Amino acid sequence: MRIVALFVLACVASAQQLPLVTTVEHQPLAAQVSRLLEALVFLGEPLPAEETAQLKQFTGAPGDRAQAAAEIQKILDRHCLVGVEINPESRVKVQEGPAKAELIEQGWRTFLVKVINQAGITPVLAAESPNAGMLAGSEEWKVSRRWLDIRMFDKQPMRPRLSGLEVEYRILQLYSRDAGKREARLEFNVGQGTQDLGFRSQVDLLFTARPATKVTLRVFDSDDRPTTASFLVRDTENRVYPSQAKRLAPDLAFQPQVYRANGDSLLLPPGDYTVEYTRGPEYRKKMQRIHVGDQPMELAFRLERWIDPAKTGWYSGDHHIHAAGCAHYEKPTEGVYPADMMRYILGEDLKVGSVLSWGPGWYFQKTFFEGKDNSLSTKENLMRYDVEVSGFPSSHTGHIVLLGLTEQDYPGAKRIEDWPSWGIPIFRWAKKQNAVAGFAHSGWGLALKEEKLPTDEIPPFDGIGANEFIVGVTQNLVDFISTVDTPYAYELNIWYHTLNVGYRTRISGETDFPCIYGERVGLGRSYVRQRDKHDYRDWADGIREGRNYVSDGMSHLLEFRVNGTEMGAGASEVHLAAPARVHVTANVAALLGETADDSIRKLSYDEKPYWNLERARIGNSRRVPLELVVNGEPVARQEIEADGVERPVTFNYKIDRSSWIALRILPSSHTNPIFVLVNDKPVRASRKSAEWCLKAVDQCWSQKSPHIRLEERGEAERAYAAAREAYRQRLNETAASN
Repeated sequence: MRIVALFVLACVASAQQLPLVTTVEHQPLAAQVSRLLEALVFLGEPLPAEETAQLKQFTGAPGDRAQAAAEIQKILDRHCLVGVEINPESRVKVQEGPAKAELIEQGWRTFLVKVINQAGITPVLAAESPNAGMLAGSEEWKVSRRWLDIRMFDKQPMRPRLSGLEVEYRILQLYSRDAGKREARLEFNVGQGTQDLGFRSQVDLLFTARPATKVTLRVFDSDDRPTTASFLVRDTENRVYPSQAKRLAPDLAFQPQVYRANGDSLLLPPGDYTVEYTRGPEYRKKMQRIHVGDQPMELAFRLERWIDPAKTGWYSGDHHIHAAGCAHYEKPTEGVYPADMMRYILGEDLKVGSVLSWGPGWYFQKTFFEGKDNSLSTKENLMRYDVEVSGFPSSHTGHIVLLGLTEQDYPGAKRIEDWPSWGIPIFRWAKKQNAVAGFAHSGWGLALKEEKLPTDEIPPFDGIGANEFIVGVTQNLVDFISTVDTPYAYELNIWYHTLNVGYRTRISGETDFPCIYGERVGLGRSYVRQRDKHDYRDWADGIREGRNYVSDGMSHLLEFRVNGTEMGAGASEVHLAAPARVHVTANVAALLGETADDSIRKLSYDEKPYWNLERARIGNSRRVPLELVVNGEPVARQEIEADGVERPVTFNYKIDRSSWIALRILPSSHTNPIFVLVNDKPVRASRKSAEWCLKAVDQCWSQKSPHIRLEERGEAERAYAAAREAYRQRLNETAASN
């Protein structure tokens, strides 16, 4: 009974009979039918047992093979939604078949297609529909013209191409977004120009889609409070629900998961499902198997944390999230609304989400800017609209993230095109309103041939990352560079070099959702130690002051201190009267699965995901390396069990000269530095780093100057010249100190 209900394989044929082919040879037809039966079993939608038994009898019939071939067709034709005829000139004609045109709301149905191939050709049979395929979220989608999803199943044991046999059967799968009666036009072809004349390659069918079942979700956090979580729902054939191809905001077509709050619901066709649910990287992924019947039902899901940094004052945030552009809906081009963005922030338990308006959708998305927290913010999860200077005239020098703005329009600029054509003036303007300013996706343009930190190699400076950082840092304009969303060596190399000559820009973690990463918000995070309370302004200031570590959320470097001085406290300085050993402490936690995931850890370091704890796994163990870094070099190491348990760690290391110190688990997490000053001398740790920075200014100028407006180039030349002089001075100071 279930097979009949799900498969829409009517036992009573309609008047739409399909032609019988009498010239087909029995043996190849029997072989094709055997593969078809295997495929239907694989899909979990086999033919009724009685018909399957009959087909097996006829495919192995030793008697009248011509009669057996006819009987095979009579059985399979009952389940054909359409028949496709390819004439000797390779023209395609389509007719309605006997199967009932029944679908299920929010579900897939499987039909057969009978192919009569008079041309004997072997191309791919393509199925299309003007009622399918429009990107979810478009205006046309919203008026429900596009309600269908359509695909031919041509994977093993089926074959992607037609066999050339006089008759064969293919599998067609249809998905309905809606319930009720809907008409659709199905079109078939075997290549460009193969449609028959007079619209005969098309057939208009009136479908009836049965309603899906409403499943209400009761979602509880680990402390039993109602919350929002992510849900990945798959049926027994591994198909995702709701269909990614037929989603409307807040659900996103480029993510398999959806986000639901306590009391929200899903529409699921009757059947069996697995539900994977979680709430960001601080939670364990859990699995639940469910059976959905015909009646509305409620299901409870209880989340489980493995770590809660906020309990000890460390608040996660992603400062680079977009509501428009890249993988977001192309039409309307404005993107999604604050309520949608807040759902993702809640569902991944980001304590801070900075939604950055930028080039795509700029004129619409900027209307949500308030210069304060959005009203949808909660006590625990804050959302604020700020700006990424991307898609603007200065973008070639590096995309700029501006946090905590009070004004979002550059003085005198009416359009994007009116903004400066290089970055330094934008940093100066941001500083005047006390914004926290830094570079986005820092590694782009700073690619390295060798995976080494630090390296003498000069990157091309030909991208949109922290390229002009090499100039801005000398004017104390750049508060941070972003990490986690580009290869770690690209990002950290320039940062290490500038730290080595005494500059104190910090790092922050970001996702660049949904451009570099569309999987979810918060893939890259900053965990900021907040002061008296959870506050956006204080969180952003924490990045500027370096009281944060960056992470993919799967490892944590808490309470990092040197001689009792906490990272980010005051000036992050420890003073020594003379060279001495320092005492480094931290609480460290990480979580890996018990089994190694080679699909991640065997990737090249410049392949996504760039930062991922799996890459740090030591062999097939569950351990990862924690390194003490001094002036960019690892000087000590401990192996940490990545079992989700928070553990205290200590290092003791002798500091001979003024240095910066950090902890890291690469490529998963990295602290900001603590500066140890010996005899109050500034950090001048590396002559090679000073030389590197000096060469880098020249390389950056060679790439950026041609794209700076002529009227702005004089000021830019002076800024670059000042940067060279600053590095020369530090080079001299480094030589003297060493």
